[in-house]
Amino acid sequence: MSKKRSRRTWGLKILFAASEAHPLIKTGGLADVAGSLPAALRNLGHDVRLVLPAYPQALERLGEVETLATFEVVNAPEPVRLLGGRIAKSGVPVYLVDSPPYFQRAGNPYTSPNGADWQDNADRFALFCRAVVQLATDRLGLGWKPDLVHANDWQTGLIAPLLSFEPQRPATLFTIHNIAYQGVFDHAAFNRLQLPTPLWSMNGLEFHHHFSFIKGGIAFSDIISTVSPTYAQEVQTPEYGYGLEGLLHHRADRFVGVLNGIDYEVWNPNTDPLIEHPFDLDHLAKRRQNTRALQEEFGLPPDEDTLLFGYVGRLVDQKGVDLILQIIPGLMERTRIQIVMLGTGDLWLEQHLDEMAERYPDRVGVYIGYDEGRAHRIEAGCDAFLMPSRFEPCGLNQLYSLRYGALPVVRRTGGLADTVVDTHPETLANGTATGFVFDDPNASSLWSAVDRAALLYRERPEEWGKVMKNGMRQDFSWNRSAEHYVELYRRAIANPMPNPLVMG
Repeated sequence: MSKKRSRRTWGLKILFAASEAHPLIKTGGLADVAGSLPAALRNLGHDVRLVLPAYPQALERLGEVETLATFEVVNAPEPVRLLGGRIAKSGVPVYLVDSPPYFQRAGNPYTSPNGADWQDNADRFALFCRAVVQLATDRLGLGWKPDLVHANDWQTGLIAPLLSFEPQRPATLFTIHNIAYQGVFDHAAFNRLQLPTPLWSMNGLEFHHHFSFIKGGIAFSDIISTVSPTYAQEVQTPEYGYGLEGLLHHRADRFVGVLNGIDYEVWNPNTDPLIEHPFDLDHLAKRRQNTRALQEEFGLPPDEDTLLFGYVGRLVDQKGVDLILQIIPGLMERTRIQIVMLGTGDLWLEQHLDEMAERYPDRVGVYIGYDEGRAHRIEAGCDAFLMPSRFEPCGLNQLYSLRYGALPVVRRTGGLADTVVDTHPETLANGTATGFVFDDPNASSLWSAVDRAALLYRERPEEWGKVMKNGMRQDFSWNRSAEHYVELYRRAIANPMPNPLVMG
């Protein structure tokens, strides 16, 4: 057994930069990763420190903080403070970049309360990137300099380009969580931000006469990763690459897909404080009590024989919510089928879901918004979980579903293809089946998968139980993924990439 490591035996020094991190601030899966991966790396003995903007929610939830430095940043309307604290549960040290004119706002990190993007997002996250660079080069005088900066998504995309001008820079790794969100702004914004002139080039940040934050992360980082092996292949194609497929293919020798993990302390049906009836593989009868409680919570008639489908996620086209809407009337023609859905997103999808709930009040339950407790209770209570995504870089809900005994119904794309094994005679026989997988992003293909699920549930309940147990036995904890990232960190440190602006 390994002994607890002292500070003198820390391994790598890693600065983990993100625009959100659970439990401080969350809008999506990035926050789950930024909350869990640093903790897993710390458990492996590495000195990991998290840095993100000082949003009001982050300040409130972090609790006690101290001012570590006050410094100037190009284009900042006033001096910026670096605040320090620590996440109580994991012990991960946290730096908050405090610029009230940019980050002390209502709404979420990216949008105003009315849902529109903040018009100064380029300025806000350029300031954040510049602050991270000062921290990473120890210009703030903290006496700590990382071996590597791990940046995440477009909001951190300028870190590697700005570090490329530093003679003694740390190594860099850039993770793409969703390439559809790129941080693209006009040339006027590039000029306004006073970015180094050489960065405006085809090999730099220029992207079809605009400039792209995410391109900077991809072009300048020593290693690029994304959140599943299949998605790493998909984004190198025109269908999924959103115009960056050529650059990613060019950098394929430094581009790796690493499957996300989940925090099995937070997502553990046997210890989950957010569900009414904890259960495990040896006490699956208790799971049915969660089904009944979920039906009551959503105002549906409790019925233990009902096949209950669930959905948790953003209400957007990417997630295939419109496909679910198309099959609901057909599902309602069958007896003993219900569906509960939780999410927020496009107004037209929210309205259509509300209409479905009104049309089928005993069969369809809808909650518009996000509620962490309800999300846990849906995973613990539904029989099957719908994820008909048109694309899905990794996906986390299917991993939660497997852990909680809800059979995922997913499209074969990205991380869904890497984590769910389709149920058919061969996989039933060899014990690998964990859910239901379909190929084409249309309602008829989703219907076929749902139909197969309903048939197994009704006619072969013993086999349904076996598939459920197969899923619950899967290990998608962060341990394996964190070890893979450590390998990538060492590779980046040992093999830095030449500056792409310097042509040989």
